[in-house]
Amino acid sequence: MEYYNSIAEGYNELYREEQLKKIESIRQRLRVTKKDRLLDVGCGTGISTEGWPCECVGIDPAKSLLARAKPQPNVSFIQGTAEHIPFPDSSFDIVISVSALHNFDDPEKALKEMKRVGKHAFAISFLKKSAKRALLESLIKKYFSVEEIIEEEKDIIFFCL
Repeated sequence: MEYYNSIAEGYNELYREEQLKKIESIRQRLRVTKKDRLLDVGCGTGISTEGWPCECVGIDPAKSLLARAKPQPNVSFIQGTAEHIPFPDSSFDIVISVSALHNFDDPEKALKEMKRVGKHAFAISFLKKSAKRALLESLIKKYFSVEEIIEEEKDIIFFCL
């Protein structure tokens, strides 16, 4: 988290274009309606919450990144960790986590939490070059029914039920 707090000022300049490409791939595959609720786990500056037609909640532990999130009418942001998501079971129709899983302290606990608060659609990505790749792939397959896997330039994205 210290790293992300330290680069918060330039985060969007560094990663916005890359994140938007991943989000576009996710948008094309998820059926999101105005009635849905979406949770973005590891939302950073909120890039991946922009433009969804539904209510969105972003959660991230880095206060400095959250401070840079653009206010949006249908979006709220909270400081917190993926391992302790402060919502009741089945609170969200859709849960996404874009390029964050490899950074979580306890990825297994984070995936269990995402599964707990989610209802039916999940999109989870992490860096292909992550040293934890094999572990992360096996954990995703352990807790979710994987419908599709796509590889982007830097990430691998799992679409799950």
